[in-house]
Amino acid sequence: SYVPEPPTKAERAVKGALGAVGTPYRWGGESPATGFDCSGLVRWAYGRVGIDLPHSSYALYSEGRRVRESQMAPGDILVFDGLGHVGLYIGNGRMVHSPETGRNVEVDRLAATNYGARLVAARRVVVA
Repeated sequence: SYVPEPPTKAERAVKGALGAVGTPYRWGGESPATGFDCSGLVRWAYGRVGIDLPHSSYALYSEGRRVRESQMAPGDILVFDGLGHVGLYIGNGRMVHSPETGRNVEVDRLAATNYGARLVAARRVVVA
């Protein structure tokens, strides 16, 4: 009988981040109890699966390895122009992120927002 592959760490990180949708933005925040900034959300989601990442969008730009936009997979870290914002790719042209003060963790479609045009890098931090 068919046994599905267990989810990868990247997929589990995405699931955790999606569970945080609705959590308020808070500068410097990295927990669902107190809120998240963009890099805090990525750090927390990966921390839950045992991967320690920096709490800095600038530092995340050099984590892992670069992947082409056409090769992006769920769990890839998306870095935007100016390196001041990051999100987690969840597949199908969408990402989960903590956008800015006054907003909550949300899912956005890259093509339907200005984020698609501002994407400068996708970084893969785990192989499996």
